[in-house]
Amino acid sequence: MDAAPKYRILLISTAVAPLGTGLGGGVELFVKNAVQGLQQRGHRVTVVAPAGSQLENCDRLVPVEGQLQPTAHTSDRQTPIVMPKSSVLSAMMAYAQQVQSDYDVLLHFCYDWLPFYLAPFLQIPIAHYVSMGSLTDAMDAVIAQVTTQFPGTVGVCTQAQAATLPHAETYRPIGSAVDLALYDFCAEPGAALGWMGRISPEKGLEDAIAAAQATQTPLKILGKLEDQAYWEHLQKNYPEAPIQYLGFLDTHGLQAAIRDCRALLMTPKWVEAFGNVAIEAMACGVPVIAYRRGGPTEIVRPGKTGWLVEPDSVVGLVDAIAQIAQLDRSACRQQAEAEYSLDALAQRYEHWFHDILTRYA
Repeated sequence: MDAAPKYRILLISTAVAPLGTGLGGGVELFVKNAVQGLQQRGHRVTVVAPAGSQLENCDRLVPVEGQLQPTAHTSDRQTPIVMPKSSVLSAMMAYAQQVQSDYDVLLHFCYDWLPFYLAPFLQIPIAHYVSMGSLTDAMDAVIAQVTTQFPGTVGVCTQAQAATLPHAETYRPIGSAVDLALYDFCAEPGAALGWMGRISPEKGLEDAIAAAQATQTPLKILGKLEDQAYWEHLQKNYPEAPIQYLGFLDTHGLQAAIRDCRALLMTPKWVEAFGNVAIEAMACGVPVIAYRRGGPTEIVRPGKTGWLVEPDSVVGLVDAIAQIAQLDRSACRQQAEAEYSLDALAQRYEHWFHDILTRYA
């Protein structure tokens, strides 16, 4: 273990769902990997999360009762701030206020107004991890207020995400990671393509299905079925598509299902802040075919670990599918090892915390 300072970190999880349910989307993986990476480097991490949460290998998990927050990705620009009765978010922040003197820094993953608003009122320095791009005017305003009042305390996944927010140049890129030990490299793929994510309109699954139907290439679909009506609509509209829905799987099941895919398709209709599924696929040696939009543009290396195609272009997806054989699967695993290990992620957090504490502690 190196001689770098060891921090006492109070981590506030997403308030939209208990950890382990999949309903929190990619932020659940952000939390899991931050905790694991930081603990492996000797830091003490206490996680505060909605009751019912499960987080493997967490030193201390504090469950908090309360009503969950509404999900931000269903909002429009004018959606107001909502605080449900007996809010779990307000209860988690009240707990943080009570115990703050026991910690060096508070790290939160709530894409919600309250933790940002409370920043001037807590004595402990706060690291705000913003896991999504601009969605509402209210969130843009409070994030801008914090990054102006407390420069350097707001982190993001990618520069592409930051570009959607006010004061784009002020955010700290932190990124994400995977536990590489949990993902097995597959040198020889099968016939199928893969798609992973919440089954919800903003994820654009219809484009992946349309490409699978056009090429008659089997498509494995993995993820939480969040919008039943949307899923039924897809099945009705693409009756000839060779698709297989495998459900929401844990890491072991997910990597076992995806590792022999020829490529992963990423077809979001919004700006993905990062794209955890991309690095999960690459850790297995699976190339990524993604729209040239958002986080994947900073992950995929065209012609080496995948292809970037014109956003919303099924024709572009079809053309890229025809070129999969040009890609070296070992290059995908090598990029994951070099850039997206838990240790590399934890070191980025350490440097961020050091800078925040130097300035504000």
